[in-house]
Amino acid sequence: MIPTPIHVSDDVLEDLRRRLLATKWPRDAGNDDGFYGVRRTRLQPLVEYWADGFDWRAAERAINAYDHYRVDVGDVPVHFMHKPGVGPNPIPLILSHGWPWTFWHWSKVIDPLADPASYGGDPADAFDVIVPSLPGFGFSTPTRPDMNFWKIADVWHSLMTEVLGHPKYAAAGCDVGALVTGQLGHKYADELYGMHIGSALKLSFFNGDRGWDLSGGNPIPAGLPPEIHARIIELEHRFASHLATHVLDPSTLGFGLADSPAGMLAWILERWQKWSESEKAFTDDDLLTHATIFWAGNAIDTSIRTYANNNRYPWTPSHDRTPVIEAPTGITFVSHEDPPGVHTPQERVDNFLASDRAPWYNHVNITAHPNGGHFIPWELPTEWTDDLRRTFRELR
Repeated sequence: MIPTPIHVSDDVLEDLRRRLLATKWPRDAGNDDGFYGVRRTRLQPLVEYWADGFDWRAAERAINAYDHYRVDVGDVPVHFMHKPGVGPNPIPLILSHGWPWTFWHWSKVIDPLADPASYGGDPADAFDVIVPSLPGFGFSTPTRPDMNFWKIADVWHSLMTEVLGHPKYAAAGCDVGALVTGQLGHKYADELYGMHIGSALKLSFFNGDRGWDLSGGNPIPAGLPPEIHARIIELEHRFASHLATHVLDPSTLGFGLADSPAGMLAWILERWQKWSESEKAFTDDDLLTHATIFWAGNAIDTSIRTYANNNRYPWTPSHDRTPVIEAPTGITFVSHEDPPGVHTPQERVDNFLASDRAPWYNHVNITAHPNGGHFIPWELPTEWTDDLRRTFRELR
């Protein structure tokens, strides 16, 4: 295979700028507190900077410090980034991002994972790092209209074993990428060294008539302590509109977002702001790098549709053994997503072990951190790297 650097054409960038400058702004009256969503006072300066100030070519040069490849895996176009491992025996590792992530959300951990000795680590912990854009995301476009997380796992397994020739490999992921990784650990456990994820959902999370509803249609129980009631409301406000709209109306939303870069930025900015521990997790240049990747790949519609397909084409087990996910599993939890009533890292671990999700996994390394938000390898790159290395140290 021959590397193909990322290059967004001048025509695409000029069209993007023209659309940004032509944005028709709503009044957004009475939204100084963000009660109604992203504030115009935050979004408009960012859009203006995107049009006249943001340097995509500088971001592109940083991205192209790594080798990039485009391959067809069956009938699925796949872009991936590669960093060769530096150590006595690097093992191949595939990293799966989520939404509204891009492959570049792994950029802070790629080098330490591939070359630990250069970052004060043990060269025996080295990985040969493969970072794809999920099908329908980033530069893995266009994709099949039925793509979902468990079908992506099949694509990844073919990529790693057939295209790249690795008979055995490691896998890690966050958000939707954790479900992709979990499916690899379920269906292809014998060909995995192990896996590490940033959450631990059931693979059946999107199944059922109300796969779009965080509550499953159940009301909040009466008589809860005020603190727990408030935390339930906070978490539902954070995720409910995202999940419901993506599962129920992805194309309806997609028409607007694919035509308006300001609208697309507003939709994903809301998630970046609320899901990260702090708005300081992302600089404006960071935000616009990821947003430009979404725009240049025309990926917003197909990336969103993944959610609907997770529900339309439900996950079914490949075997009836237990645990469902047999591959040895490491898990990283962060405080910004602590469930109601959880206040310490140990309480987070205990909460998971007592839940109905824990028996799904062959967990060998569970770590909870007192800080950090949803975008773990971006917000806590050192902690994520350490956790992942520890998971695989005895599995190589």
